[in-house]
Amino acid sequence: MRRIQTLFRMAARGVLREARRSLLTASAMALGLALLMFTRSLADGGHEDWIDTGVRMGAGHVLFQAPGFRESQSLDDRLSEKQSGAAVAALAGLQGPMAPLATTLRLSTRGLASSASSALPVVIDAVNPETESSFSQTAARVVEGRYLEADDRLAAYVGVGLVERLGLSVGSRFVLTAQSTSGEIQGQLVRVVGIFRTGLPEVDEGSVNIPISTARSWLGAEGAVTTVGAILPYSRLVPEVVETLRSTVDDDDIRVLSWQEAYPELDAAVRLDDYGDYIFMGVLFAIVALAVLNTVLMAVLHRKREFGVLQALGLTPAETGMVVFVEGLLLTALAGVIGMIAGAALAWGFFRNGLDFSVFLSEEFTFGGIVIDPVIVPEFRFVQVLQSFVSIAVVGIAASIYPAYHATKIDVGEALKFE
Repeated sequence: MRRIQTLFRMAARGVLREARRSLLTASAMALGLALLMFTRSLADGGHEDWIDTGVRMGAGHVLFQAPGFRESQSLDDRLSEKQSGAAVAALAGLQGPMAPLATTLRLSTRGLASSASSALPVVIDAVNPETESSFSQTAARVVEGRYLEADDRLAAYVGVGLVERLGLSVGSRFVLTAQSTSGEIQGQLVRVVGIFRTGLPEVDEGSVNIPISTARSWLGAEGAVTTVGAILPYSRLVPEVVETLRSTVDDDDIRVLSWQEAYPELDAAVRLDDYGDYIFMGVLFAIVALAVLNTVLMAVLHRKREFGVLQALGLTPAETGMVVFVEGLLLTALAGVIGMIAGAALAWGFFRNGLDFSVFLSEEFTFGGIVIDPVIVPEFRFVQVLQSFVSIAVVGIAASIYPAYHATKIDVGEALKFE
């Protein structure tokens, strides 16, 4: 034990004796760690914002649907009042951090919107106005008029694209046509009470919101829904929540979907951005590894005589390598502490209110089927700190192995020769 303590003291002395070189290397590693923590928190914050926006444009982080509805988009694949009640009860049973922030009931189908000037195919989303106003992203995108209200009967909330194509305005009437549950084609006269703009042409031109009570009466679907959706506090809770709900709702005619399954385009976009982050981190790790490798290896090459003397006095080649390896560990530990402090300060001290990228965008930017918010708020979590530190530690340790091995191969006779 005393010999090990001696080796550690010798390593610490070696680091302190070359203070300038050690400081430069530790600074490079610390900067890499701080940058890694910041970019990781920025990426996580951006992804969380993208997912939240996407699921609010859709039907939530977690969805209950009939097995064939996602493919058919037909009222034939709907949930009965009993089934939707079971889904709502299962969501209400979630406690603690898994408890939903908001839930919604929707009755959706494909149909036709017709005015005196034109007719267009649309997706008709019949919603509960009381819950949808706090759930949906579309509800917050009003540009004229208002969103649906609880006592609305023949009201419609439509996109700007549909308004332009059909020649409508707030107060205008138009006809929605769709197939009822009995298989007959039924028409329903509605009046525009609000107009929204999401920035997505397919939504702005092809989506209509009406009260769910109106749709149930019109289409003969009393008590039925096609989707029960829930918004969770964080997207990372989804796997656990889905597993819990699937074990709670024991009904083969009810399918529990995660947002990844419901919105594969959004999932692919997040994964693609993650791959870009991994490439960036790989390059950053390579730079840090080369910095450590260069510093420790140069220290070995310039201290051959010192190591030769130590081995002549009784230090074994393995212990010589250990001294060099511990020097690398000390540099990594020093850099880790400085880097974590710098990364936390960078993320929270300067950018806690978010980074506004709107100056780089001339118009709304869409990615993965959603409109990206130009203000990205970093999401700083302890697990990020731990992952970043472990990553840098692994890089520092790996980069110290070769110099340590090189130190074990020093020839004592050659090292002690006078030049």
